[in-house]
Formats: sequence, structure tokens, C-alpha cells
Amino acid sequence: MEYTERTKRYLEELCTALTIIKTPEHMQDFLECLLTEAEVVDIANRWLLVREIDRGATQREIAKNYSMSLCKITRGSRELKKENSAFKKVLEDFKASQSE
Repeated sequence: MEYTERTKRYLEELCTALTIIKTPEHMQDFLECLLTEAEVVDIANRWLLVREIDRGATQREIAKNYSMSLCKITRGSRELKKENSAFKKVLEDFKASQSE
């Protein structure tokens, strides 16, 4: 993605700040302060659709069950299929942490 220098700087700073957060509760509090309610819902729904795709649900099932657009679902599916997908890596790390 193409960002301005200012955006790059503060995105990097934000990413560093996010790595400092140690608990899910603290992360949720931070996200709810940083984002609007609609943005929080959107992010949670994106995570849901990636989890559903990973589970093996079809795009049409996800669209029907969660009232999501096929366009948004297709984007999530494409992100998971990309080589070196950060989304896929985080999902795999999350699943591994849940089985410990």
C-alpha cells in the first residue's frame, strides 16, 4: 500500500504500541478508545469471516449466516490465500495459542 511519510511514521508507531499491550481486556479497551463503534464491529466481523473461511465455510454460507457482502468475504478469502499472508500467520498463531 502507498502511504504518506506521516502515515507511515504513525502507523509504525501504532504497531509498536499495539505490541506492548499484554491482555485481551487492555487491547479491547484500547481499540474501543481508538475506533468508532462501527469500526470495532467491522474489525470483529472481518475476524469472524476469516475464522469461518478457515473453518471451511463457503462464501455463500458466510454471506447468508452473517449478512455479509460477497465482496468483503472474497477480499478476506484472497488475503488468506496470499503467499506470506500476515492474516494467515496471525490466524495460525492464534489457533496455536488456543491449543496450548
